[in-house]
Order: sequence, then C-alpha cells, then structure tokens
Amino acid sequence: MGKKRKMPGLNTSSTADISFMLLIFFLVTTSMDTDQGLARSLPKPPEDDQKNIELKIKERNILNIRINKDNYVMVGNDYASLADIKERAKEFIKNADNKPNLPELKPKFIKELGKNVMITKEHVISVQTDRGTSYGVYFAVQDALVTAYNELRDEAAKEYFSKKKFEFCTPDEQKAIREIYPQKISEAEPKKYGGQQ
Repeated sequence: MGKKRKMPGLNTSSTADISFMLLIFFLVTTSMDTDQGLARSLPKPPEDDQKNIELKIKERNILNIRINKDNYVMVGNDYASLADIKERAKEFIKNADNKPNLPELKPKFIKELGKNVMITKEHVISVQTDRGTSYGVYFAVQDALVTAYNELRDEAAKEYFSKKKFEFCTPDEQKAIREIYPQKISEAEPKKYGGQQ
C-alpha cells in the first residue's frame, strides 16, 4: 500500500489584509443618511447692553403648547389631538378674521410685492415639555407645527406669485413669503411636574 498524500494547506496569511481593505472600501463608499433631526437656528447671543432688557410679549401673541409626561398635549387651555395642532397653529399664525384672542395683525411692507401686507409679525408658538415626554410625541408636535407653516407658505405662493408650492418660487419670492409667515417656534426648558424640579 502506498502512502497517503497530504493535502497542501491553504495560505490564509493575507486574508486579514483583504478583509480590512474590504471594510475600508465599504465604509468609504457607503452613504449615511444625515438629513434627520429638526432644522432650528439658535438666536444670536445678546449683546451686553441687551442682557438686562426683558422681552415683553402680549399674551394674545403667544400660543402655548404643553406636553405632559403621559403625552397629553394642551394647546392653550384645551387638550388637543396631534391632528388638531396643525389646524390650531395655522389659525393662530394667520388670524385671517382678526380675532381679538389671536395675534395682532399689523401692516408690513414686503419689497418683493411692492405693497403692505397684514401679518401677525409678533406671534410666537411656545412648546414646553415634561421631562417624561416621549420623543415620538415631541417630534410629532414639532412636525405638525412645521407642516402648518409649510401649508401657509404654499397658500401664499399661490396667492401672491401664482405658484403651486413654496418650493417652486424663486429665492426672492421665498424670502417675501418667509417675511409674511416667519417661523417662530420657541422651545422652553423641559419641566418635571408634580415633583422636585
């Protein structure tokens, strides 16, 4: 009987190098979705002479939205569903009928239109959460508010520039619409109700 031949071994010394290069290749070529989050710009820090000036806003110009730890949402003094927030915000921002309990309408000259437009330029939407509020509800409220502004801006694009949507407007037209409906969402520091703060 003859000797059994040994099967030659497979050289695996470069396998680690190849794996490392493949890992680097996929890390470099893979795109990551970075368009998540809320688009917010922080106000400029106050100058020294402005630090002690109190900002006084009339109560009618503020829409208070509060979310408690059980994820119940209050708009003003009423409980509201997430579906109601957008409509309440649109009514508040626009105040088309100049109601006395909604923000004051004041004339503002819009250069791109060449005329004065009645707007609620002092309106502010204040969102306050509890420390136990879920992120899902918080983001749903923020989304409803941004949608309200977007829908009003689409309406303005159609009314003033005969465009179907705000995004189809030129940069100058978009600037004019942002002056008519400036996005003013204030986020108060979260609180913990019913316990130590």
